[in-house]
Amino acid sequence: MIPTVKLNFITSNKNKLAEVKAILGNVVEIDSQAIEVPEIQGSIEEIAKEKARRAAEEIGGPVLTEDTALGFRALKGLPGAYIKHFLSALGHDGLNKMLDSFEDRSAEAVCTFAFCRGPGEEPILFQGRTEGIIVRPRGPLNFGWDPIFEHNGMTYAEMDKEEKNRVSHRYKALAKLKQWLEDGTLP
Repeated sequence: MIPTVKLNFITSNKNKLAEVKAILGNVVEIDSQAIEVPEIQGSIEEIAKEKARRAAEEIGGPVLTEDTALGFRALKGLPGAYIKHFLSALGHDGLNKMLDSFEDRSAEAVCTFAFCRGPGEEPILFQGRTEGIIVRPRGPLNFGWDPIFEHNGMTYAEMDKEEKNRVSHRYKALAKLKQWLEDGTLP
């Protein structure tokens, strides 16, 4: 078990915070802080580690950060870690239009949590992946790209919270983190 009982989860996204608290349960106390951490360009793993390092420096203690990617197979993994920016610029319909000239609409959702014990420490990564396909928006439109990512016949937006928290890329990453917190083994 890690020596702290409280983690600073660096996010301003209330939906992510609720999912993290629901999935981690009573394993650790989550304190949410919204700080601006410049994001570098690079692989999902490089971005996650650097974000955790910078957040730990700013907070001066242990942090948990999260990065999500959505890669389209037809586009060789793009938009990937830059999905937030693509979604902001293009919207759900624009993301769909990117794939309209391709038969392959498959995608992979990737969630990477990075835990850093504090300034100068090397972050530890916990990653989860879920396969799906990109579809026209279905369900509530209030949580990122959930309305266009379909897994097992339903978009994330169409799933109730409990169901999504059993199958999502975020759940898979948090399950690894939770196991590590409970018994101290690396993922």
